[in-house]
Amino acid sequence: MNAPARLGAYALGLVVIFGGALGAGNAVGATGPGPAAGAHTVHATPSASQAGDHGTHTEPAPGPAATGEPAPGGLQVSQDGYTLLPQATTVEPGEATDFRFGVIGPDGKPVTAYRTEHGKRLHLIVVSRDLGSFQHLHPELTDDGVWSVKLTLPEAGAYRAFADFVPEGGRGLTLGIDLQAPGAQEPQALPATSRTATVDGYTVTLDGDLTPGASGKLTLTVGKDGRPVTDLQPYLGAYGHLVALRAGDLAYLHVHPDGEPGDGTTPSGPQITFYAEVPSRGDYRLFLDFQHEGTVRTADFTVRAGELPAPATTSGQAPAATPSASASHGDHDH
Repeated sequence: MNAPARLGAYALGLVVIFGGALGAGNAVGATGPGPAAGAHTVHATPSASQAGDHGTHTEPAPGPAATGEPAPGGLQVSQDGYTLLPQATTVEPGEATDFRFGVIGPDGKPVTAYRTEHGKRLHLIVVSRDLGSFQHLHPELTDDGVWSVKLTLPEAGAYRAFADFVPEGGRGLTLGIDLQAPGAQEPQALPATSRTATVDGYTVTLDGDLTPGASGKLTLTVGKDGRPVTDLQPYLGAYGHLVALRAGDLAYLHVHPDGEPGDGTTPSGPQITFYAEVPSRGDYRLFLDFQHEGTVRTADFTVRAGELPAPATTSGQAPAATPSASASHGDHDH
């Protein structure tokens, strides 16, 4: 059976298989139109009131049905009547695989019309569940609504794939599915919090904090060989591309920097400034894509949103001041 026919067959099965999920997705998606495209776009980010304070290990926030607010992006396979449908969810580790999938629309048919956002009609982000592996891919779309991309999962284990797109006539969505690479799995601990990352001889430093429920300014500065890089090249219509994922449930936040290349005011480095809002306290992984000398590189960080609560006292004395996240955990170079 060819790929379009397989998608069609799967789509027919959605009535039974995904009936409940589609109903839940429609309930979740009934939140009105999304924000207009702009420099600070964050997909489906709820306010801080939606999520409780769980400290370092963040659990999923309360469901949208209980709060009336949209869920963070990437936690659902179906939303607003759109469903992400892979042809397979098992990928042999270490082997380049032709990974194919489609997006089924509210009419039960594969979606074939998408808006171009940040230079592409769809962004596919694939990460390992322990957030140690990150890939940003751009599949190709056939006339039949089948997306295809070469995907290599580096090691055995569990992965999460996010499809970030805007269907023609709809609002921006991020849908997620789980992938498996069979074999002995050795999940790693979350990398230590850090304000500095190194990749291929480049050093990237992070300034700013993530504040639950509020827009936070993040400035990333790129240097090489001890000198600032002032000739960054545009990548996907910007000088940098940032993805943030919450540890634990992998809630997805997709942000973009202030300004754009060629606007007459945005410098081509060394600093790239973003604004992001996170839904809760806890640990997050940040992945920055930037391009220099014709090559796209990715710098990664672990950061903590919010401070831990001050310890309770019984002696009547005021508790000691709680250090900030950066002070309490220090900087650990990669």
